[in-house]
Parts: sequence; C-alpha cells; structure tokens
Amino acid sequence: MRDFEKGDKVIFISATDDQVRWGSNDDPRKILEEDKIYEIESIEVHHWHTKIKLVGVEGRFNSVHFGFA
Repeated sequence: MRDFEKGDKVIFISATDDQVRWGSNDDPRKILEEDKIYEIESIEVHHWHTKIKLVGVEGRFNSVHFGFA
C-alpha cells in the first residue's frame, strides 16, 4: 500500500477515542463527514503516526482515519 501524498483524495472512514488521542490529533468526528471525499493539503510524518491537514478544513488528523478515494 502506498503512503498518502499532498493532493491525494481521501475518504474519512471513522475514528476511535484512542486514535484521536494518539499524537494529540484533532477529533475528525466533530468536523468531517464519513464517506465524504477530501483533498490532502499537507502531511506531517512522525515516528509512530502521520498527521494529515485537509484543504479547507481546520485541524490535523491521524492518517488512520482515512482511505484513498
């Protein structure tokens, strides 16, 4: 499976409390709609997780919440 890249289209799948807390990410359940397509604006790769910033959306989210569109 390939890594996410800037400009990729992704779908918000779901999120658990533990996934949100890991790395102090923002909670996508309060902002995003499941199964809606979003575009990646930027990516921050850390040792144990990756944070994704979406175009037009406030916040940074754990990459495990998303799949490729």
